[in-house]
Order: sequence, then structure tokens, then C-alpha cells
Amino acid sequence: MPKLVQRLFPERIWALPNKDNKIYLTFDDGPIPEVTPWVLDTLKEYNAKATFFCIGDNVKKHPEIFQRIISEGHQVGNHTFNHLNGWKTSTQSYIENVSLFETELQAQNSRHSYLVPRTSLFRPPYGKITSKQASLLQQQGYKIVMWSVLSYDYDASVSEDQCFQNVAQNLKPGSIVVFHDSLKAQKNLRYVLPKVLEYYKKMDYNFKKL
Repeated sequence: MPKLVQRLFPERIWALPNKDNKIYLTFDDGPIPEVTPWVLDTLKEYNAKATFFCIGDNVKKHPEIFQRIISEGHQVGNHTFNHLNGWKTSTQSYIENVSLFETELQAQNSRHSYLVPRTSLFRPPYGKITSKQASLLQQQGYKIVMWSVLSYDYDASVSEDQCFQNVAQNLKPGSIVVFHDSLKAQKNLRYVLPKVLEYYKKMDYNFKKL
């Protein structure tokens, strides 16, 4: 992410610099049965924790996978209910859609025997959110999480090795890395995620949730 953009919005979380070799993997757009369980299996294999910015509608459709994310000790964040582009959505509609995600979490608690805590983490789909939308969400207590490393796993024109290099050439302690547990991204993700985990584990990096 260009430094200029980060300086324009310093109140948003771009990275968490540290001296302990902690890095933060995040996964957007799930949960879905075709990809998310594999991601969870892979993270478990490397004893890694991550943060999943979930789409509310997918949580509603696949509650058992959402429950697994939580039960295995990962963090969850709000990614709106319908994956809305904030630049193309009215402020009222956008805020209401974010709230729908929280309503779904409450519904999960009433339907199932596990507690889903309200999440204060929010990532705007596409990274596109207006200043007014961001301000209103921050007033509600949300922390807007952006990223410092974008894998481009979702881009069909990006090869598997290019995707890995997008991460490897930019990652450093405190980096927030974006992957996607989505159908569009799964080809690159299935290649890159184990490679990243293996490579950085050997270098004594720790994969933590936000």
C-alpha cells in the first residue's frame, strides 16, 4: 500500500510494527466450504493464528465453518453483510449493511451453543470506504483495518509464483497480509499459503491474530 495513502488516513490500522517477528495473516470474503476449511487445516498444521474478515451472508449460509474459525482460536472481523463497495453505496445503506453483520452474529448466538463476541474489527471490501462512512463506524467503536501487504491472490493474471513474491518481497515484522478464502483466489492461495507459512516459520516468524 502506498505510503502516501497510509499518511492520509493515519487513524486506520495498516500494520503493527514490532521487534518480535510477529506477522498478521488476514483472510477476506469467507467463510465458504470450498476454501475456508482447507485454510483452517493449513493454519493448524503450522500452529498459526489468523484473522478472518467475513461476509455476513456467508456466515449465515455456513455457520458451522464460522463456528470452527472461532473454536480454533482465530479472530473474526466484519466485512459487511453483502461485500459492499463503499464508494458506490450511500452512507446510510453502508452503515446498515455493517450492522446486518452484527445482527447475524447475534442470531448465531441464539441458534447455536457457542458465544460469538461482537467484533470491533472492520475491513472495507475492496479497501473502498468514504471518510464519512469511516468516521461513523469509528464513532461506533470499530477499528478500521487495512493492510501493508496485498497478495493479489484473487487476480487471475497473477501467477502463483508472482503471488508468493508479492508477499515475500514486502513482508516484515508487523505486516498485515491480505489473502482471500474465496473461489476466485483459491488457485493462488493453495499454492502460496503453505509456502509462506513454511518459509517464515523457518525464519522464526510467528503468525498471530489481530
